[in-house]
Amino acid sequence: MCQHQPPCPTADSTDREAAHLVAHHPEQGWSLLCNGVLLFEDTGELLPDGQIIAPHRPLGTEHVMTAA
Repeated sequence: MCQHQPPCPTADSTDREAAHLVAHHPEQGWSLLCNGVLLFEDTGELLPDGQIIAPHRPLGTEHVMTAA
């Protein structure tokens, strides 16, 4: 799929999100990369083979208040 030089990471690479954008639709919450990966606003992904990658946003630090 990718015509870039050097080629973008493939859809099965761990760095697949580094591929170039082909289409970007923030109003709909998704982007298409040149390796065929659909990225979603919640950081989930749909790979070209139909595999789903669950959202993987970094967890924020939570402040827990305890009674003294």
